[in-house]
Amino acid sequence: MNTKETTATGLDKLTGLYLTLMLASLLSCKSGQVNLFKPASPHEQYQRKLVSSGLDKTSMGAAWIVSSVAVLQKALTITIPYQETGYFPAESISAAAYRFNVVQGQKISIELSRKPLRQFMLYIDIWEQPKNGAMKLIASADTIDNALEFEAKVSGAVFIRLQTELLRGGQYTLNISAGPSLGFPVKSSNSRHIQSIFGDGRDENSRKHEGVDIFAPFRTPALAAAEGTVTRVNENNLGGKVVWLRPKDKDYTLYYAHLDLQLAKEGQLVHTGDTLGLVGNTGNARSTPAHLHFGIYTPEGAVDPMPFVNTVVTTAARISSSLSNLNATMRISGKTELYNATERNAPGILSLQAGTVVKVNAANSSWYKIELPDGRTGFIQSKALTGISKPLRKLKVGPLQQDLYDHPDSLSAAVKLRLRTGSTVDVLGVYENYQLVRNDSNETGWVR
Repeated sequence: MNTKETTATGLDKLTGLYLTLMLASLLSCKSGQVNLFKPASPHEQYQRKLVSSGLDKTSMGAAWIVSSVAVLQKALTITIPYQETGYFPAESISAAAYRFNVVQGQKISIELSRKPLRQFMLYIDIWEQPKNGAMKLIASADTIDNALEFEAKVSGAVFIRLQTELLRGGQYTLNISAGPSLGFPVKSSNSRHIQSIFGDGRDENSRKHEGVDIFAPFRTPALAAAEGTVTRVNENNLGGKVVWLRPKDKDYTLYYAHLDLQLAKEGQLVHTGDTLGLVGNTGNARSTPAHLHFGIYTPEGAVDPMPFVNTVVTTAARISSSLSNLNATMRISGKTELYNATERNAPGILSLQAGTVVKVNAANSSWYKIELPDGRTGFIQSKALTGISKPLRKLKVGPLQQDLYDHPDSLSAAVKLRLRTGSTVDVLGVYENYQLVRNDSNETGWVR
């Protein structure tokens, strides 16, 4: 039972039949470009077909298009790694959007599975937004058979939107993780051997460390962290014996310093894992144990190499919230906070009173992503919810409570039926100035 009608409420039978026939035609010919002059994402292609078939003029088609934009404006904040299992009901206009921060050099991996595999098309679109910059679409798909991976070229935010086709629904699982975009530059080593990080003070804080120091036994092989071209092999006072490598199709250069022996040659094409030299302590590292100074230089200067090579990859917390409550209407068992993020220290955005009715859209770790009757979404602890099968109390219908609405807003809601004054109904939950009730015929709706 949905507490808010997001489908084409009030469509007559003729319009409903028209929609069904048009959608059947639309969904049977998903292949092919609508606009031959501009490549379009699968989501855009589907929207253009809605328009060309006239479905954008129906309440359902128009709501789908509006929802695709509006959901991004109220994207919920998540922290990666992140895993969520959710449900999109076929009878609703279903979409979800998330925002998370990335650091330059991370490789982001996104996995999306769905049930059922047939008759349930789920569009995913991904945007990046550099700090103080505009959003830019970087990836789109209508199915993901393998993990979708991309490198964070700048630090900033990433937005993800999930949206189903009209009259299609099902269960999905979204898994987002982050790892290094480069191979580790020292053989038989990992990021736990990094003992001096980017930005540390040097020479009595007169300059900053422009890389990371990876300590390893003397003459351990220093490896190519990416496929590319060796652009320079030389010596200098700080780095001693150094090698410069330009990764293929990248706008930055990798810097290997304090080598005991340089094995690479200028102009040499190398593959990930090829040996460029042997770790040592040349240059200004003569008084320190053997280590590789590894730096990354972009046109804007040095950047932190740690996200590029950090081998410590965490996995998302196991989902402990019950999946049996997906798409269920539930109520708050006690006063609780609604959050915009699942972080422990995230500020609450709304206080919900006991008995508040919500719909469960998704589960992640110990949280539920819920939707309020007015369409607002957020996260609450799953333990704060209980079912509505057992009523809160009995209500004797008064003269002003005869209208049973399909959602809690008498100005826009449809009247489902008229309750008899003096009859008794079960109160299942509340929202603002309305109560969700059930009559003797097991019909539910909202009264003032």
